Amino acid sequence: MLNAFLRGRSLLALSLVFFLLFSFSATYANEESESVPPETPLTLEGDITLPEGLWPAETQNAADEPEEAPSMAVIPPPPLDPPPLKQLTLMLDWYLSPQHAALVVAKERGLFAEQGLEIELLTPADPSIAIKLLAAGEVDLALTRQPLLHLHAHDGAPIARIATLIETPLNAVIVAGAAPTAGAVEDTLADLHYGFSTREGRDVLVEQLLPRSVRQVDDFIPPESVHFDAGDALRSGRVDAVADGFFHTLPQQLSSDGIVTHTVRYSEMDIPRHDGLILLANSDSVVRRATTWSRVLIALEEASNWMIEHPEDAWTLMITTHPVLDNPVNQGAWEDLLRRVSLSPAALDERRYAAFESYLESQGVIGGALPVARLAVNPHALMDR
Repeated sequence: MLNAFLRGRSLLALSLVFFLLFSFSATYANEESESVPPETPLTLEGDITLPEGLWPAETQNAADEPEEAPSMAVIPPPPLDPPPLKQLTLMLDWYLSPQHAALVVAKERGLFAEQGLEIELLTPADPSIAIKLLAAGEVDLALTRQPLLHLHAHDGAPIARIATLIETPLNAVIVAGAAPTAGAVEDTLADLHYGFSTREGRDVLVEQLLPRSVRQVDDFIPPESVHFDAGDALRSGRVDAVADGFFHTLPQQLSSDGIVTHTVRYSEMDIPRHDGLILLANSDSVVRRATTWSRVLIALEEASNWMIEHPEDAWTLMITTHPVLDNPVNQGAWEDLLRRVSLSPAALDERRYAAFESYLESQGVIGGALPVARLAVNPHALMDR
């Protein structure tokens, strides 16, 4: 009984202790909450203060004045390099002269460069090698006269005319002495001792000038090569006439030495009209390179038309860039040469080439005529195929 009583008092005392502890804790919590002021809510407008040393001072100052983004590049981009010019070589028929004016003008006025081309003009040591070098692929282009094209093509040379620079012959028979009467011209020509500079003079003209009956006489003197020095051959009296002399300059040069000459044009000898100066390409590659040749001819056409419209400026350009051309003989020939310049170099007169083939065949110079397509082409037309 006593034990039960003691256990009851112990439970009562323990409950009282728990009650007192709970009361004290609640009172302390209320006092603590009343003593702490309410926190201010954070907003975007609030100031943020960083602890000193966390951020560099100079950076903080720079942040006060933000940099502006550049509106343009400080250094412009480097200019684009133009595409390289296509390099070509062109062998002249002989030393540079006013008949080559279209080439000089196209080069000096930048007309070739506008077509993406750079053409080097080469002077042959011997005029007979230009076609040989072209056929061998040593040069890209070459100049010659139409009769020589026919003769070399019949020998199998892979050459073809792609342009005409001078539309009429520039050569003629240059005879020492005064001109005979009209009715005696043919007989006078048959009695002369001839010189020639080219195969054209030897194979085509001499055959026409000297009848077979004349060549069969005992005292007949065969024509001789003057090795491209017709003036010296006539001055020395070694020959009486040159079958293929350049009539714009040779008579004038001899006249300054007191030597009288007269000129017999090929048309007076029933030789068909033909192109006086033509541009050749290798026929084996003419179709494949038609685009390049077309660009060459566009530049030459621009040059030719500019010369006709500005003859004095063209002459000044010629003698400024090539002072060796500045002499009275060349200046005297300039006006007549301009009248013979082809204004459309690419244009092809097929009848003219067919007629000359027929003439050579009738004279026994060739065995059979070649088709015109084997001899001459228009590069512009080749591009349309």
